[in-house]
Amino acid sequence: MDSISLKMPVTIKAKLTEKLREKMIKELDEGISRAQLEVQQIEIQAKRAIQENEVPEPTVTDIQRLNMIKQHFGEERQKRLDFIAESQQRREDAQKLVLGAEIVQGTLERQVEVHVGDDMRELMNVEVLVEDDKIVAIRG
Repeated sequence: MDSISLKMPVTIKAKLTEKLREKMIKELDEGISRAQLEVQQIEIQAKRAIQENEVPEPTVTDIQRLNMIKQHFGEERQKRLDFIAESQQRREDAQKLVLGAEIVQGTLERQVEVHVGDDMRELMNVEVLVEDDKIVAIRG
């Protein structure tokens, strides 16, 4: 066998333009707003759940149940707060990026016919550069 067909990764990069920066910041702002709304909803749900499970003379089981409810809602709230903090940091980073910088957008796969003697490193290091949704370069 002298050749075989393989799936190889292709790195997709975007050249930073003002249009892309605005899009990135808008998406981050929308995610932050959505997460802030979720935090408010979680707090309302937590209060409701606690009120529904409160009893005048709580037993050990009642106290454990209330603590589990508080812990659950606390964890969910913290996940959203962590997401907000991370998104705010990414937003600040996006604002500092220099126009023309190349940003990794992700990875796709391509089908490649490889032959005995091919340079594997060369086949593995392929990237596509995109500028405002148009492919401007394919690098090997």
